[in-house]
Amino acid sequence: MRGPVALVGSGEYLPVMAEVERGLLAGRAPRYVQIPTAAAPEGEASLARWVSLGEQQAGRIGVEAVPVVVRDRDDADDPGLADLVGGAGLVYLSGGNPPYCASTLRGTAVWSAVLAAWEAGAALAGCSAGAMSLTSWVPDIRHPRHEADPGLGVVPHLRVIPHFDRFVGWMPDLVGRYLARSPEDVEVLGIDEDTALVFDDGVWTVRGRQSVWVLRTDGRTAYGDGQQVPLPPVP
Repeated sequence: MRGPVALVGSGEYLPVMAEVERGLLAGRAPRYVQIPTAAAPEGEASLARWVSLGEQQAGRIGVEAVPVVVRDRDDADDPGLADLVGGAGLVYLSGGNPPYCASTLRGTAVWSAVLAAWEAGAALAGCSAGAMSLTSWVPDIRHPRHEADPGLGVVPHLRVIPHFDRFVGWMPDLVGRYLARSPEDVEVLGIDEDTALVFDDGVWTVRGRQSVWVLRTDGRTAYGDGQQVPLPPVP
């Protein structure tokens, strides 16, 4: 049976989200696979920072940190890196550049290993760029004229705006851009910082200190911690 899926607005590997990550690992192998691919364009220092944060969070939770540092598609097809994903209790895609994350992982050995782990019961999470990558439409938010990447397709019926509480202030037209380009059968979500939307046992539930917003042309609806969000299941 597939494991849960978590879409996170921000806060991966930080104390504020430790309970969410602990919950995703509950009852699963204490093996926390962390994939910082989205940060690769920022250089080695950024990758090292993500690895360090992931190790610290794993220590707080009391599980093994397994960094799988995929910098490019050659790395993503490395059998040794793919093997590290096996036996995961939680696989997490962290933040950075959304289109780069999706295009680097899609159709590779590492991504195949991630899907196999998820199908076997591991939880699968993405934060910020990682959350966007799990959908089937991954735009470059800061450069809207760039063509969107088709994404990794785990939740093809959703489109995600992470850091929603911040982005709506920085880019007031962002919601309109998303809605204008979304098919009728696709839901657009805003996920605030330090907040997750988790699909488990057939339902979507908010976890964290802020809100998840369902965005539609006729308005927006907020859901807080512990509330279920009426969305279609993961296909």
